Amino acid sequence: MTSFAILVRLTLHASRFTLMCLLLAGCTMFAPHEDVQLKKATAEELTTLLSQQKAAIRTMKGLFSAKVRGGIIPIATRVEGAVYYRRPNAMRLRGFTPVGGELFEFVQADDQFRLRLPTMGRILSGSPSDMNEMGKLARPFQLSIWAMGGVLGTGAIAKNETVALVEEGSRYRLDVSGPSPSGAQFIRRRLWFERQTLQVVREDRLLESGTVEATIQYEDFRPIGEVETIAGTGDKRMLRPFKIELEDGNGQGSVEVMFHELTPNIPLSATDLAQASLQ
Repeated sequence: MTSFAILVRLTLHASRFTLMCLLLAGCTMFAPHEDVQLKKATAEELTTLLSQQKAAIRTMKGLFSAKVRGGIIPIATRVEGAVYYRRPNAMRLRGFTPVGGELFEFVQADDQFRLRLPTMGRILSGSPSDMNEMGKLARPFQLSIWAMGGVLGTGAIAKNETVALVEEGSRYRLDVSGPSPSGAQFIRRRLWFERQTLQVVREDRLLESGTVEATIQYEDFRPIGEVETIAGTGDKRMLRPFKIELEDGNGQGSVEVMFHELTPNIPLSATDLAQASLQ
């Protein structure tokens, strides 16, 4: 065999080896990814999880920006705001224009609320059960309270409510039923849990007729609060959504809330919560 023939044969072998390597690499590149691990949970476990999320927040202070579409709030389309909360139900929401002008102040404590609109010269007050009867001005603040529930952990299951669990692929749906004013049971809320983290990523609020009153989406979960070292698990912090999208079921519009800062469990004064304004 000549030197030229040997060289050709070696070249062919090298080419075949290179081709096999490329094919093997291609198989690796296009190999299907392993399925995402989905957590298993029962209705009781998800109910307990909601209670734990509620108990973890004693107070909260947050700063946010909101984009309003469709005229759901008849005072501005862009709002810079602050929220103050103290368990179990003391809350204060303040809204400002992008240049710092005050748009509104909403204060709730126990069974009373007060809504002040300085740009309109209006003040509304009463009990939360009266809120729906106060028309277009009061409704967006009721919706805002629901939306904040995903951050504050106030969406725990009440003693007079029952739950049913439905598995929907990569999500669990928890149907929460309770009594209507007439005493009949109906589904009040539907909660969707993402099964990788068991965080609530969507909530529907329903009327007794079954109509969806509002849909709330929770996204961009981030750790907040101090790090707690748990033996065997490493560092762990609470996760809370920094983006909330709320769609009004009556077609009045939508609100997108982006939090810049969430600080849990810090001392809040009576001035922070403006409780004196309800007395």
